[in-house]
Amino acid sequence: MKRAVSLVVATGCFVVAAATHAAATVGEPAPAFRAQDVNGKPVMLGDFKGRYVVLEWNNPNCPFVQKHYSSGNMQALQKRFVADDVAWLSINSTKATHSDYMPPDRLAAWFKQENAAPTAVLIDTSGEIGRAYGAKVTPHMYVIDPKGTLIYAGAIDDRRSANPADVKVASNYVAAALADARSGKAITAATSSAYGCTIKY
Repeated sequence: MKRAVSLVVATGCFVVAAATHAAATVGEPAPAFRAQDVNGKPVMLGDFKGRYVVLEWNNPNCPFVQKHYSSGNMQALQKRFVADDVAWLSINSTKATHSDYMPPDRLAAWFKQENAAPTAVLIDTSGEIGRAYGAKVTPHMYVIDPKGTLIYAGAIDDRRSANPADVKVASNYVAAALADARSGKAITAATSSAYGCTIKY
């Protein structure tokens, strides 16, 4: 499997064109998982059976994650869809020995500071969930339908930059996938090449 690195930014964070043929495959059942949230509560994908689920891979130290939070874009998406009965799970797969690692209390504090509104923030220090989905970067996004089928995998939008101003002119793939699926249409873009910082497995 080849990954094309298209840009290195000053923070040492890479923009990666993630392979679309990841471990989890669009059109097939989404891999089941169980993890603890930042409050120590166990959360399973099966808890949300019958609902749409969005998975957002997150690392607060990544400039591409910061782009979507400093602009308010990610929080707006979370609030919009959670209010519409979509489960939004933010997942951090940074290993505990990496400098980007945040213990659960600090990660929870960061989400609170950003006024974020995911359904849960999950800890995946083993990388088991991330690898099961083939998540390569932050933010890497996935959408699962009420039957448990993976219906979208890839980038959050089509603006491959860390510039918050680009959010205003971006086409959001996650919102589009949910809109298509809920209206009974075939998803226009079911996969895309994710961009962002490499996940620190």
